[in-house]
Amino acid sequence: MTLFVKIGLFTGTVLATAPVLSSLPCLIGRASAADLDALEEQIANIQAQQRALQKALVSVQQQVAAHRAATGGTSRAAHHAVSGTAAHHAALQGISGVADTSEGVGLAEPEPVVSHHRYASGPDAQPVFSGARDVPEVESVIGHRAEDVVSRLAENNVGPHSRETVGAQAAGALGDHGVFHMGPVTLILGGFLDAAAVEENRHTATGTFNFWQDIPFQNQSRYHTNNFEGSARYSRISLMARGNVDAHSTISGFFEMDFGAGASTTDAYESNSYALRMRQAYLAYDNSEYNVHFLAGQAWSMLTPGRIGITPRQESLPETIESSMLAGQTWARQLQFRFVKDFLNHRLWAGLSIENSATLYDTSSFDGTGCVTNGNGAASQSSGQVCMPNGRTVTVGYNGTGLTNPALFSNEIAPDIIGKLAWDPHWGHYEVEGILHFPHDRVSTLGGGHNNTAVAGGGGGSMILPVIPHKLEVRLNGLAGYGIGRYGSVLLPDATLNANGSPSPLLSVQATGGIVAHPTPRLDVYGFFGYQSSGRSYFSSGGKNYGYGNPNYNTSGCSVELSTDCTANIHSVMEATAGAWYRFFKGKYGTVQGGLQLAYSRVNAWSGNGGAPNTSLSEVFMDFRYLPFQ
Repeated sequence: MTLFVKIGLFTGTVLATAPVLSSLPCLIGRASAADLDALEEQIANIQAQQRALQKALVSVQQQVAAHRAATGGTSRAAHHAVSGTAAHHAALQGISGVADTSEGVGLAEPEPVVSHHRYASGPDAQPVFSGARDVPEVESVIGHRAEDVVSRLAENNVGPHSRETVGAQAAGALGDHGVFHMGPVTLILGGFLDAAAVEENRHTATGTFNFWQDIPFQNQSRYHTNNFEGSARYSRISLMARGNVDAHSTISGFFEMDFGAGASTTDAYESNSYALRMRQAYLAYDNSEYNVHFLAGQAWSMLTPGRIGITPRQESLPETIESSMLAGQTWARQLQFRFVKDFLNHRLWAGLSIENSATLYDTSSFDGTGCVTNGNGAASQSSGQVCMPNGRTVTVGYNGTGLTNPALFSNEIAPDIIGKLAWDPHWGHYEVEGILHFPHDRVSTLGGGHNNTAVAGGGGGSMILPVIPHKLEVRLNGLAGYGIGRYGSVLLPDATLNANGSPSPLLSVQATGGIVAHPTPRLDVYGFFGYQSSGRSYFSSGGKNYGYGNPNYNTSGCSVELSTDCTANIHSVMEATAGAWYRFFKGKYGTVQGGLQLAYSRVNAWSGNGGAPNTSLSEVFMDFRYLPFQ
């Protein structure tokens, strides 16, 4: 009955306004100034009626489509034609600064159907589909308009990041206000202004970026002093460009940067002039006909836990204020060439990624004296050369030159090879992954030498359990293996050297678990626990001790202030943290939010001849953030 009433209202209104429209040319021809004013008022009234008519038409079309679907009589083409216009109209209604072409004279052209889901808003959101058959009929739309088309996604009750949550900001921080069209290319602005500070009971001088290996033991005076530090250096800028190659394929480019880098000109006493740095810069190609995806450039490693499918900007990252995120979190941002294919109605994803390799060595026990290097005397660890007790020199890398930072760049014979499978059933997101890594060095004597290559790697996985879909979720992830310590937030070493100078990969275990809740649209609450540990590899020669975690190291002075008898290699780091973000304002002007976080970290060292020392760090983080494009 409601359907026929609306059809009648629509028809009656059209018939009522037709005479007015037909008489407009005659009225204009003989109108005075007063008549023109009245005519303009009539035009405004007609336009208002047209908008009402359009809304009524959309409602009618939706009900027709629903009725046909309920009776099983809707063809696929008719379903697209009817509900596509409604979806386009609904999408455009929610856009700030983008003209709604469905209003005014005439009707908008039909566009692909989009699942009406609160996580499917904005130019980077990727809608999910649902239904009895659970088979999406059209490409999902990640923008406001039909030109922003990428691969399809299946409903898993986890869904892509809600644009409002801090998880989305950590992964990409794209907005839905700063959307511009330049011919066939769409430009999307993102980023935020960030003012963050931390109060801690130890002086680490690392700001809101925790560097757990620098947490002092009791022998250092800064263990006994508190510290406050604040900065806006992690404010972020991002830009995405996207264009359709054809009806099924899209090319996009994403660039993201902040001011997190230090430089020789950084002045923490006056200008606080931190340096601009690249976070992400990559291009991506998505084909929705063959369901293949390609990414090339610097992005979050494919080892980083994901949220849905294997797609960029859908990484599952802790919503913490601390820039290092969480002890035990698996991640890296690095160059990669990623190939992904999805199967079974977009529920099974398989990916292979060739990524930049950078072995992190611990050679601190090798003093660099007593062997010959290039005929010029003692070796220098700072140049990537390590002196072994047998008189040989091991080269593990070389200092950067030219336009690279003068830090040590390790020898690498091959990239890291990473594989991942992701599964999106009707409930939850699940991943399994593996990595191969190849530490490489050279052992030399005067006049010759030989190369050594070790095979390292490991495996792990992650899951997101939507306990209350889109309201409360549990996250778990872990990775274990040899020679992969740098993929954890604590940056424990990948390897040390054995007695003959070849790489000795260290056992690495890293894991996190957490609960994230969205009790209201304005509030995000989280709690996480993270753990990362490293194995040991050591030897003794000539009365000296070498390697990582050697039980003969002197740890007797680690609890005595100003003592130098403290050679402590980290065995494990644990962090427990909880916090919340609250959005104070949200509208066309953007979003203003604040965050508060409490964190406790404990560091345990390998036992030596003075016992197993430990230390801890307690922190309170505060943050205010303005997102002008969200």
